[in-house]
Amino acid sequence: MTYRQRIGLLILIDSFIVLTAVFFSQFLVNATVYVITMPIVMSSVTLLLSHHFFSFRYKLYRKAWQYASIGELMMIFKAVTFSIAVAAMVQLIVMKDVFIRLLSVTWMLHILLIGGSRFAWRIVRDTYMIDGSSKKRTLIVGAGSAGTMVARQLLNNCDSELLPTAFIDDDVKKQHLDILGIPVVGGVDQIEKQVQELAIENIVIAIPSLSKKQLNTIVAECAKTKVKTQTLPMLEDLMTGKVSVNQFRDVQVEDLLGREPVEMDIESISEDITNHVVLVTGAGGSIGSEICRQIAKFRPKALILLGHGENSIYSIEMELKDTYGNDLIQFVTEIADIQDAKKMMSIMGAYRPHVVYHAAAHKHVPLMERNPEEAVKNNLIGTLNVAKAASRFGVSTFVMISTDKAVNPTSVMGATKRLAEMVIQNMNNGSKTKFVAVRFGNVLGSRGSVIPRFKKQIAEGGPVTVTHPDMVRYFMTIPEASRLVIQAGALAEGGEIFVLDMGEPVKIVNLAQNLIRLSGHSIDDISIEFTGIRPGEKLFEELLKENEVHEQQVYPKIYIGKTADLYIEEIEQIIATYANLDKAALKEALLNLANNKVAAPKLMSIG
Repeated sequence: MTYRQRIGLLILIDSFIVLTAVFFSQFLVNATVYVITMPIVMSSVTLLLSHHFFSFRYKLYRKAWQYASIGELMMIFKAVTFSIAVAAMVQLIVMKDVFIRLLSVTWMLHILLIGGSRFAWRIVRDTYMIDGSSKKRTLIVGAGSAGTMVARQLLNNCDSELLPTAFIDDDVKKQHLDILGIPVVGGVDQIEKQVQELAIENIVIAIPSLSKKQLNTIVAECAKTKVKTQTLPMLEDLMTGKVSVNQFRDVQVEDLLGREPVEMDIESISEDITNHVVLVTGAGGSIGSEICRQIAKFRPKALILLGHGENSIYSIEMELKDTYGNDLIQFVTEIADIQDAKKMMSIMGAYRPHVVYHAAAHKHVPLMERNPEEAVKNNLIGTLNVAKAASRFGVSTFVMISTDKAVNPTSVMGATKRLAEMVIQNMNNGSKTKFVAVRFGNVLGSRGSVIPRFKKQIAEGGPVTVTHPDMVRYFMTIPEASRLVIQAGALAEGGEIFVLDMGEPVKIVNLAQNLIRLSGHSIDDISIEFTGIRPGEKLFEELLKENEVHEQQVYPKIYIGKTADLYIEEIEQIIATYANLDKAALKEALLNLANNKVAAPKLMSIG
């Protein structure tokens, strides 16, 4: 049926309804429908014309009545009421009298018949057009505005494979009530029971305001059921229109880990970045690329993307240009190795950045155990090269990305990052540039991190390999880690090591179990195997040594470490002689120095 045919049919139906309401109300009021008087004819014509006018005014002929709800009912109420009011005014003007009883009954019949005719479409659709037997019975956690919106969209969407069957909500005022005809069957502690009793096949968590702790509690209850659990899309995606509320996504481990995000001091960050030149080393990496995304939001004059891998640099360059264009922000790529001191001087001199974020590093613990000389060249010498270039050309702030593995290091990677911290703290002492470091724990989803590996193992049917049942780590998301780095730059006065309060550490075995459950499997389906601690690994990570801790926060959830002893001469010895040492001797020298054992025999033998 075309649009015009539909409009014509609705006008015809409404005309019949209006005339029926008028004459039937006359029968109810005067006990006759056979006497056609001039007042009746005039009232009928007036009511008919005014009804069509207000129906067009309130777009009643444009509504999709199979999805009708309270809003459409209010439009019908207004159109009918104003139509009756116009008829009453005409009666008063022409006949000097208003047939109140007749108009009152007509008004009631009018609303009843118009509303009934429209909502009949909804009833037919819900009763005969939606086949609930082929849909998955779905439990919605959260009976608030978001949950109600989800339920309404699922009910109205014939193509959806989900059928809302019940709500779960901890608000006792909502329990035992029906919302949109769907019962609220209990609180979160009833999830397992209700899934069994109602034969639930899918769970949707529809509470956007949940804290990490609350979400963990709900997911833990859902995990007992072995039913697929999903949640709403990201709020920012909903607000920007990228996705609709019924495009659910699986609950991800990133949703459960970490802490509540720390808000950024936008004003202080803008002063350092907006309309300034900013350079990021390692710009193609997980952290470096996210730092670039976050910086671009502050509209720097130019953003220099420096990296060794051309593919990753090209990828982030194209992404940023597609998002921001190249007019508001100048995006410049430099393919370079931070081990090339001359190239670092050349780049720094050419662009004269205001802020440098140093994210380039070798970070994989087992690989650096086998190649300690490469860790020295990249993490230590590379950092020194970039820092010297920054100081030489008057960079205002230099922010180095460090790691919790630099605290009491047991690995080559951790040791070289600790020595790099010493280097930039020493650079701060004799430079106008403010040099700072930022420490944080493991980053969720970064290249080579444990979560992508676990996901791959689960997809292949297992087993999931964990080094030790007691292994624990701190975790944070890539965007949060990047925001911390940028915020540290704004807080920098020079020489600090900033540390984020990362909350409670997470057992890796618990992380693996959560991933297995969130992937729709059980621990019986996907086994976990313990492979033993790898060389250089620790069971427990630390963020600060005991003698480094300042208890007072310098910013919400951000601490600052005390300056420790700096062994610059010894670091220079290692840089000068590392190529002459075998791997074992170099590893021992690095660990001794990073752990303040400057009198260790192997270190004293260098040079």
